[in-house]
Amino acid sequence: MRAAYYPGCSLAGIANDYDRSVRAACALLGVELVELPDWSCCGATSAHMLDPQAAVMLPARNLLIANKLGLAELLVPCSACFARLRAADIELRNDPGRLINEPYDDPPTIFHINEFFDRPELLERLTQRVKQSLHELRGVCYYGCLSQRPAAITGSARPEDPLSMERVLEALGMRALPWSYKTDCCGASLSLSRPDLVRQLSGNLFQAAKLCGAELMVVDCPMCQSNLDTRQSQIEDERNTRYGLPIVYISELIALALGDEGNDWWPGHLVDPRPLLHDKGLL
Repeated sequence: MRAAYYPGCSLAGIANDYDRSVRAACALLGVELVELPDWSCCGATSAHMLDPQAAVMLPARNLLIANKLGLAELLVPCSACFARLRAADIELRNDPGRLINEPYDDPPTIFHINEFFDRPELLERLTQRVKQSLHELRGVCYYGCLSQRPAAITGSARPEDPLSMERVLEALGMRALPWSYKTDCCGASLSLSRPDLVRQLSGNLFQAAKLCGAELMVVDCPMCQSNLDTRQSQIEDERNTRYGLPIVYISELIALALGDEGNDWWPGHLVDPRPLLHDKGLL
């Protein structure tokens, strides 16, 4: 199985741990990722607020590169990149002549990370290739905003109550805890303008996760991961409590369950998941 791969700027920088774990998980599943040659920034998250044409043409450049690879699928793990590439893809499919001077025939289907793995063939591979079950982990799935909403762009069938991440975890032996905050905003995009509001929104998520018994939060967005990981200690100080919730990527857990021996992304987390994983016998 081969798929085109667009890492985007976050995964090439601050979310390099996400990138490495996605590549490791795919390799363990027999999925060959073909990184787009000469890919460039898609414009997320600022272009669509400043320049409508740039907001389409920046991701469109990458979609044209992907189209020329001739692969049927394009994996985009970053939620913000996924949303912008999907929006541009819709515009190109509807009226390519308005935007570009070359064919846009039979472009690849764009997948975010959970929907990519949440398909019968790959779920079966996950189940068959698990080397260590994650059944002792107690965690909640957190999708955030951009991979699900607006549904007209993302294509999500359940934008307020997605279940794809839960199904992937179930294939790894872990049953995610039910909670009603999985698509509530963590406020990451307001980090510079309203940090007080970000701390309130993120703190509410931590509190809800702890109340339902979670030991960790599983995410699929580099902005959410960075926001929840880096602000947690400050929020704990403000609220005079301790959450101690590791914020881990779904791809990290896939690689862990499938027996990846590298696992060198854990030190990049500010809330270190390794003590919890050691206690569960997973490291």
